[in-house]
Amino acid sequence: MQSFRGRYSAIGLMRAAERFIAVLRFTQSIVAPFFDLTIRLWLAQLVWLPMAARSLADAPMGAATGASMRAFPMLRMTAHPTAAIIEIVGPPLLALGLGTRIVALPMALVIIQALQAHAAPPLAQLDLALLFGWYMIVGAGPLSLDRAVARGIFDTALPFANLAGRVLGGLKSTGTPIMLMAVRLTLAASLLTPFGTAGTMAWALILVLGLLTRVAALPLLGVAAMTMMVDPSAVLLARTLLVVMIVVYGPGSISVDGLIVDRLLPQLKRRWSGAVPSVTAQHRVVIIGGGFGGIATAKSLRHCDCAVTLIDQHNYHLFQPLLYQVATGGLSPADIAVPIRGLFRDQANARILFGRVEAVDPMAKMVRTADGNSIGYDTLVIATGAKHAYFGHDAWEPYAPGLKTIDDATDVRRRILLAFERAENAQDAVERAALLTFAIIGGGPTGVELAGAIAELARHGLAHEFRAIDPAQARVILFQAGDRVLPTLPESLSAAAAEALKAAGVEVRTDAMVGAVDGDGLLVGDQRIACRTTFWAAGVAASPAAAWLGAASDRAGRLVVGPDLSVPDRPEIFAIGDTALAHGWAGKPVPGLAPAAKQGGHYVAAVIRARLEDKAPPPAFRYRHAGSLATIGRRAAVADFGWIKLSGPLAWWLWGGIHVLFLAGARNRLSVMIEWFWAYLTFGRGTRLITGDRDTPLRTEDHTLISVPALVRDG
Repeated sequence: MQSFRGRYSAIGLMRAAERFIAVLRFTQSIVAPFFDLTIRLWLAQLVWLPMAARSLADAPMGAATGASMRAFPMLRMTAHPTAAIIEIVGPPLLALGLGTRIVALPMALVIIQALQAHAAPPLAQLDLALLFGWYMIVGAGPLSLDRAVARGIFDTALPFANLAGRVLGGLKSTGTPIMLMAVRLTLAASLLTPFGTAGTMAWALILVLGLLTRVAALPLLGVAAMTMMVDPSAVLLARTLLVVMIVVYGPGSISVDGLIVDRLLPQLKRRWSGAVPSVTAQHRVVIIGGGFGGIATAKSLRHCDCAVTLIDQHNYHLFQPLLYQVATGGLSPADIAVPIRGLFRDQANARILFGRVEAVDPMAKMVRTADGNSIGYDTLVIATGAKHAYFGHDAWEPYAPGLKTIDDATDVRRRILLAFERAENAQDAVERAALLTFAIIGGGPTGVELAGAIAELARHGLAHEFRAIDPAQARVILFQAGDRVLPTLPESLSAAAAEALKAAGVEVRTDAMVGAVDGDGLLVGDQRIACRTTFWAAGVAASPAAAWLGAASDRAGRLVVGPDLSVPDRPEIFAIGDTALAHGWAGKPVPGLAPAAKQGGHYVAAVIRARLEDKAPPPAFRYRHAGSLATIGRRAAVADFGWIKLSGPLAWWLWGGIHVLFLAGARNRLSVMIEWFWAYLTFGRGTRLITGDRDTPLRTEDHTLISVPALVRDG
């Protein structure tokens, strides 16, 4: 009988193997679409361009044959009218990935026939046949029109559409392993020369068997790359692409590697760890909140023998750092949010509940929701985030909304666009000036980014769209109570951000304490500023988690947690992200940032796993700060990575790349990249929709909510 320690050592090895496989699959999901597009573009130009046809003649194939191939013009390929049509129509369709399976076959026949006519080596013909054959059987990848319209076409009332979809799906699932095996055999054959050594023979055998295939293919890739430097012919490039195909896609299921991953590992997992984790497992982990921390915790418990229940009042996971882009029309809400259920579609032990938590009973170990449901737990993780804090002036909220949810973002967008529309209709110059004045209270990252985005929208996004007003004359004012914006960054970067804001047309007022806000404007010191549109970015408060538990909290309402992120005297309850006050950053409080929440989620999951497996707990939580970034408009940003500090365009590109990578879902990443690229080229903002009640006033004549002294209006 296997010992307890031996069993869990085997489980540890199993998890390590699964993590390694997950990394490979994640890397493949990122690289494969672009690799697929590269092959399609290369094959298209190979058939289309005469220069590409001549490059085929550069392959080493004998002096006489080489001379004949070098004289090989494209016209020799277009002697037949049908071939001419294929060469004209096929390449653009293949490049776009439209009708890929249909055009790949005739294109392959045309180019291979040309190679045969000039006595090209059989392996050279086979290399190109495999590349075209891949698209005949597997089809184009995600970056193609075929993939974009496939679901809509095959799920229609067109004759045989559904049947065609099933046939093509079956062809892909069955043919992909066969094609990868054919590629392996071709590469192995290229190693079996009459003068081959024992090493090359063994190397070829490894490729044939598909054993540690990606590792075996890497030396081949290096040899191919060095050969390409000496002889950059199309034939050698085709061979190189086949090697890269094995590195990217792996050997396929018809291989020793595939047998291990698809058959052996699942069997060992069932043997060593018992039943596959599911929602019926005995230990119940309840996670409140579907933000970065809650999602990270749930995903990290994927292979843990526990039942995970994630509760959120929204059915989507939101990327909050880009909310200001939605608020200023740069992105659609769907670009920065993904359905939570979609993230856990393949996680058998995770259950998603849509609901708003109103109370937690730590004695009964129950979570109670607004609709009257009670959910029991053995371990509770609270990741409920934060809300706006008005520092005792909650009456300001109707006039100065914050930016924390999609509803907030669409409301902010409505207010901004309505201000311009009403200014266009206004007859009074003073009222028009007030409508074209935008105030942002708070000089942190949200305030800086929102101010820069509003200024850019006014000066570029709305240019030439109005007749009575010039949107570029809009006044954007950023108020900061402290002596500089972005106070958490070094002074040099704060100064750079302030200069970038001023260059974008934003008035930056530091040491400016706001005393009152209403629908007509705001009071700063003893100055009354006429402003119909004000936004709040000055502070946040934690959720009522501390009140639920009757536990200690700081002034912002954050739960005080121990070194392992558990609530004191409640080891079964954890708090992470904006909900928790943790001193895991060299003794300082952990900042309320997305990376901190994700790190906390991964850590808590590790603690839960250690407890369930009777292992030693991990060391105390330590937050590893990767850096801070903030952007100002379309060209400027600041970045602080500790060891290096950047500002200007380079920081802007870095900011954009990092934010795209942090988005959940490939569709969101691609959509955001396209939107940003188009907006960058055209200065356009595509999502400028006024939603909600357009007649909702931006101001009010009722001043009873707050007391505003009668002061001289700032004209």
